[in-house]
Amino acid sequence: MPDKQNYTISQLAEEFGVTTRTIRFYEEKKLIHPERDGQKRIYNPVDRVRLQLILRGKRIGLSLDESLEIIDLYDPAGDNADQYFALIGKIEGKKLQLENQINDIQQMIGDLEKVRQRCKLELKK
Repeated sequence: MPDKQNYTISQLAEEFGVTTRTIRFYEEKKLIHPERDGQKRIYNPVDRVRLQLILRGKRIGLSLDESLEIIDLYDPAGDNADQYFALIGKIEGKKLQLENQINDIQQMIGDLEKVRQRCKLELKK
């Protein structure tokens, strides 16, 4: 896909399975910063990686702000421990949230079953 290590919006949209509108949205939010050649957007490898990380964050339930927070911790000259610790913290938080939702859903299913059983008993009377 690369053209001298640059990408068009169509190439990135096809590669990541998103619409060009989605990519323009991330640009409007200042998450990626393509150069312009007239009306044409030119994305560099950094933009491509940022887009990839944003979409990966979205898939695991991170908000755009959370993804940006993690992405901005990246230090090409460092060991990126802060970035990894921050990501682990976000993952643990999302996992706990999902586990709580599972528990809530299981409770609701149990409550629904109790009401269903009571309705059946009332119908037998």
